[in-house]
Amino acid sequence: MIWKIFVAFFIPGVLGYGGGPASIPLVENEVVDRFGWMTVTEFSEMLAMANALPGPIATKMAGFIGYQQAGVLGAVVGVFATVAPSLILMILLLSLLAKFKNSPKVKKMTNLIRPAIAVLLGLMAFQFFRTSYDSSGVWQTGFLIVVSFILLEKVKVHPAFVILGSLIYGAVFLGHT
Repeated sequence: MIWKIFVAFFIPGVLGYGGGPASIPLVENEVVDRFGWMTVTEFSEMLAMANALPGPIATKMAGFIGYQQAGVLGAVVGVFATVAPSLILMILLLSLLAKFKNSPKVKKMTNLIRPAIAVLLGLMAFQFFRTSYDSSGVWQTGFLIVVSFILLEKVKVHPAFVILGSLIYGAVFLGHT
């Protein structure tokens, strides 16, 4: 189990170019599809809770899922596996990074990777929407989307408060589903 936890978070750490948010769909693939430790609904709920807490999202996910699967050792291994790729690359490639950070080829590669990450995040958002729609219905889902949009974009409420409000709303009004 410890090895599986390491692999589940090391691979997204290597492939999740762009930081924690970019690795979310990769982690979801590992823990939901590959290892079956969570359902899409459980993953989305865990992600909502993790987003409400301070700190990097990838390490919070790794700590929670690692702990859930193998206790404290699982949490430590999950967090280490999440940061290990960056740590290894920073140690080994720091001089190369400084040398080529303004390279047109590196910038082009970054511009080519961003759309792929955007598509992965879009697919994950669609899966979350579909799961919400299936379990809560179109009216509840639509209400949360509209209210969240208004609070985030028009009123400029901090996302943590919107997530907290959504969690409370779900607990009060959707707890029976």
